[in-house]
Amino acid sequence: MATKRGSKAVVKGTVQIMKEKAAARSKQVKKAGATMKKAVAAKPDKVAPKKAATARLVAQVAAAPKFYPPEELKRFKEMILAKRKETIEELDSLKESMMDVTTGEYISESSNYSLHMEQGTDAMEREKTFLFASRGSKFVNQLDDALARIDARTYGVCKTCGLLVPKERLDAVPTAQTCAEYKNTGLPCDKGRVALAKKKAGK
Repeated sequence: MATKRGSKAVVKGTVQIMKEKAAARSKQVKKAGATMKKAVAAKPDKVAPKKAATARLVAQVAAAPKFYPPEELKRFKEMILAKRKETIEELDSLKESMMDVTTGEYISESSNYSLHMEQGTDAMEREKTFLFASRGSKFVNQLDDALARIDARTYGVCKTCGLLVPKERLDAVPTAQTCAEYKNTGLPCDKGRVALAKKKAGK
């Protein structure tokens, strides 16, 4: 009888120990869960700032003017006309340097004058002059296009996204038709992307 009671006591003791271990594990699991919840709650929300920034951009695009006011267009026009006059004067000067003083005709690339050049440096200088004249003529055409856009009140409107090109860029490059970021990367700026997405959604 004593042996049976001893065996029951051992079994009972073992069961008690297992229950205590199970309870301890349960407490650890609950504690770990509570710690995880606190960590998640304390962790900064990275999505919220991005949403806020996007919302600000959308608001800025919605409030942005569609065209430059007449007084700004007038200022741009005066600046472009001044650059056009300056460029034409430079072109006239270049044309004079390309003229054969003996015949009064412009020297062409295929003329006998080029075949009888005595020094290679003279030929190189003449090529540079033709290059500068070509660039100058192209610039005048671009300025004329800009003047036409001013008359149509579309000057300064980005041809990619439809937003206004910053004044600073137009002052530096009066013939610009896109922002500097698009010119350099081929991708619209942040505001441009929002504007394009808005335009696409409106279709």
